[in-house]
Amino acid sequence: MKLLVKAPAKINLSLDVLHKRSDGYHEVKMVMTTIDLADRIELTPLSSNTIRIVSHNRFVPDDHRNLAYQAAKLLKERFNVRSGVAISIRKTIPVAAGLAGGSSDAAATLRGLNKLWNLGLTLDELAEIGAKIGSDVSFCVYGGTALATGRGEKIEHIPAPPPCWVILAKPTIGVSTAEVYRNLNLNSIVHPNVDAMVKAIKEQDYDGICSLVGNVLEEVTLKMHPEVAHIKEQMKRFGADAVLMSGSGPTVFGLVRHDSRLQRIYNGLRGFCDQVFAVRLLGERNALD
Repeated sequence: MKLLVKAPAKINLSLDVLHKRSDGYHEVKMVMTTIDLADRIELTPLSSNTIRIVSHNRFVPDDHRNLAYQAAKLLKERFNVRSGVAISIRKTIPVAAGLAGGSSDAAATLRGLNKLWNLGLTLDELAEIGAKIGSDVSFCVYGGTALATGRGEKIEHIPAPPPCWVILAKPTIGVSTAEVYRNLNLNSIVHPNVDAMVKAIKEQDYDGICSLVGNVLEEVTLKMHPEVAHIKEQMKRFGADAVLMSGSGPTVFGLVRHDSRLQRIYNGLRGFCDQVFAVRLLGERNALD
């Protein structure tokens, strides 16, 4: 029995870094929501007791470095699973883009193998396992919209934002999250008002959400990669309601409420950026099948 699982991307509507922790991670406070741009994970049982990654993208590793591989290995070891699986990953989410593509692939693998191997785990239990793989994996297990704290693994669910379009543009560069954090000066950052963002979402205040978007990592990445700043300026010029870099970048997203403006922004960005997407906010939580 093959099993297909969708692995949606996320964007950060608000991302704040509070301090460096004693364990080397940074304490963060951020609002994340899922969008309708997804990788497809296909899980196929194997007779041999092995994990095989089938990658259709040369930038995606097909060994132990792959987060989906790590997810399968964790489940196998923890629950003494004796069967194998082939994990085929068809990417739609750009790689190293600040959209949690790898984390979402791992989360989808956890949800899918929970069903394939009849483990009977809850989403909370899967999210706890996911936290051992990467900071964004817990959120991606749940999907939806959430306030994430700690190193990103403490999840508090909030309602979905009001419906709108999300336009994404990714320049042809990859960004190292570790390098961005290394260059972050915690003494000089302007902190976004994350609590006000949560309130605006709960009140379905679209204009409030647009006025409150903020990401402390943006300044670092913009200095390292001026082309990201250029995309931001263009997206604003074409008329997006709010524009922000997602995660550590380099993808920039714009929120757009009116269909009439959407095509103009999309076409304008296609003029100088290869990877441009126009998708809807998902914002709703995953359910276990």
